Amino acid sequence: MTVNDDSFTNWKNREEIAESMIPIIGKLHRERDVTVLLHSRSLVNKSVVSILKTHRFARQIAGAELSVTETLPFLQTLAELDLGPSQIDIGMLAATYREDDRGLSVAEFTAEAVAGATGANKIERREGRDVVLYGFGRIGRLVARLLIEKAGSGNGLRLRAIVVRGGGEQDIVKRASLLRRDSIHGQFQGTITVDEANSTIVANGNAIKVIYANDPSEVDYTAYGIKDAILIDNTGKWRDREGLSTHLRPGIDKVVLTAPGKGDVPNIVHGVNHDTIKPDEQILSCASCTTNAIVPPLKAMDDEFGVQRGHVETVHSFTNDQNLLDNYHKSERRGRSAPLNMVITETGAASAVAKALPDLKAKITGSSIRVPVPDVSIAILNLQLARETTRQEVLDYLREVSLTSPLKRQIDFISAPDAVSSDFIGSRHASIVDAGATKVEGDNAILYLWYDNEFGYSCQVIRVVQHVSGVEYPTYPAPAV
Repeated sequence: MTVNDDSFTNWKNREEIAESMIPIIGKLHRERDVTVLLHSRSLVNKSVVSILKTHRFARQIAGAELSVTETLPFLQTLAELDLGPSQIDIGMLAATYREDDRGLSVAEFTAEAVAGATGANKIERREGRDVVLYGFGRIGRLVARLLIEKAGSGNGLRLRAIVVRGGGEQDIVKRASLLRRDSIHGQFQGTITVDEANSTIVANGNAIKVIYANDPSEVDYTAYGIKDAILIDNTGKWRDREGLSTHLRPGIDKVVLTAPGKGDVPNIVHGVNHDTIKPDEQILSCASCTTNAIVPPLKAMDDEFGVQRGHVETVHSFTNDQNLLDNYHKSERRGRSAPLNMVITETGAASAVAKALPDLKAKITGSSIRVPVPDVSIAILNLQLARETTRQEVLDYLREVSLTSPLKRQIDFISAPDAVSSDFIGSRHASIVDAGATKVEGDNAILYLWYDNEFGYSCQVIRVVQHVSGVEYPTYPAPAV
């Protein structure tokens, strides 16, 4: 048998194993609200090839490739356990077991690692929590996709309605089409039908009422059977407590803003300060995409090395706020054509750091350049540290943070030497550390942080909503503190 034959046979065997994993992963998600992860990447609703690629990608962040032959036994064990709602990382289970199995079988090791999610310890599935989207633009539609994807057994977050201004004939059909197809993020994973008579979009069985209103005061959500809902305002029209409070109509319990909040509105970056949200807080902000990208790595660096001061330069993709061709804009430069120019502009991300990281004493400054790409940005974080270090120490530390720390859902790590911006479209992390671009000399460190300013940010919004709604399920093995 030739080398080529050996490789092909091996591939076919791994395909067969991956195929056998899909129904187990699906059943755990659908019936028990268990999300199976591999190094923080969800395997739910993934194809055979996607599962194999995710295993292959593990070598870039963990330093060693994982095979489906290693992870399948852990998955099979999970299927036999009395699991409650949780997120379980079979990549971490397999890697930890490989490092030191302590003489335990896979079944014994797995049962011990996920003991908090089994039997008497497990979280009982709660009644689903209603969610309303106010606005249905770029972020609104991505958040909708995520809510539908995470519907699971129906006992988590349930997208019940979207609120938009009337757009004329076939408005609902056009909005459904924009949900179905996206020029950047591709096709919706599932089926979408439209019930025009009842003003409803049905996506993967989720009936989503389309409510037409010009102002929050016009809507009584209880009239649509919606109660105690979390309303996600992705219009950015209202930024302060007074304005956002107008959403607190019958049927709405909390309001989450997908833009930086003003005044006393808490700016929340999940993974960093989400545990400071007061139970009775009804209004909060998820800050900006750039704030979410820089604050987790900034916190990680401050925890380990101390940060004396820093500057962040964001090279940001253009947004709907800019003009296709030169036209009037209230900002001095943003009126110039977005696809034809690099545009120097302001960013509030640096000043927002203080709200998310009040214990950070370092002064952080910031500036931004908008560039002619439609999605994925990069933040260049230039830090003066409290002690001298080396490039290797910083990289080893950030790799470990991305794998085992409480920030592993926020910070990703990549060592691919040929990575470019489009490679990170669809990333679910708040930011991705580019190892090859990292520079360290003495007490100065420069980090290059990629981030999908649309999808990665939307994932952070969902995490905040899950947290305040009580459906943020624990992760096993538990992250190292």
